Amino acid sequence: MSTTYTLDTKTDRAHPTPKPMKRLTVPAIRSRKTDGKTGEPLVMLTAYTVRAAQLLDPHCDMLLVGDSLGQVVYGLDSTIPVSLDMMIAHGAAVVRGSYHSVVIVDLPFGSYEESPEHAIRSATRVMKETGAAAVKMEGGEAMAGTVAFLTARGIPVMGHVGLTPQAVNILGGHKVQGRDDATAAKVIADAKAIDQAGAFAIVIEGVIEPIAIEATRAVSCPTIGIGGSAQCDGQVLVTEDMLGMFDRVPRFVKKFDDLATNISNAVETYAADVRSRSFPEEAQTYQPKK
Repeated sequence: MSTTYTLDTKTDRAHPTPKPMKRLTVPAIRSRKTDGKTGEPLVMLTAYTVRAAQLLDPHCDMLLVGDSLGQVVYGLDSTIPVSLDMMIAHGAAVVRGSYHSVVIVDLPFGSYEESPEHAIRSATRVMKETGAAAVKMEGGEAMAGTVAFLTARGIPVMGHVGLTPQAVNILGGHKVQGRDDATAAKVIADAKAIDQAGAFAIVIEGVIEPIAIEATRAVSCPTIGIGGSAQCDGQVLVTEDMLGMFDRVPRFVKKFDDLATNISNAVETYAADVRSRSFPEEAQTYQPKK
């Protein structure tokens, strides 16, 4: 007896028929910057679920399963409590929902800082259990050795410098970096160190624009700005922020829609229809066959 079956893509929400497209690769992302210049900027957004991945995938070069899910999905005060298991569960979902973008999964706080060996154990779990193409790590010069260790062993790494949310307790809050000579120099040095260690791209977050531009010009790999500059080699935002799902967002967010209001209005209408018994209508019910 055959154990194979065919998914009904007309009714199965998790498995819609994908449009034919070839998934991008880490080398393809890295090669977008040549001789210090990137022609078409790279597009990256966060994704935490299958459905979000399906909707974002055709338009993005990269999907980041960010530890920002701690706040966006779980309502946590920061990214600090996010666990490796949480990242793996959401990472696997995003890989299942995407066919085109390079999927990168954040290594959460406490899963890589102890040593390169510690980091590779965590990163190996992520790669094996999610099917993602790469991991992302926060930190600059202090993490360069770990980036080189992972890269040399077949695990692509995206770096993250400037405002690093996992270091919020050291930074004293989500403070913009580069306003003084010391932090400006640190951003540049951190970006160079991670680039030289073999990172295929670097997120530059919450850095004053001139320093974000200088860091972009100082490294050979693409930079992805978030609160940086349009002159970075690409951009990333938390999807729920740019879609207008939250009232309070960082200064660097541009709201491209107002989904919170749209959803609220739709639910208000639904509730009114239920209470007035105007839903469901005949079209939404099953009638006896005539």
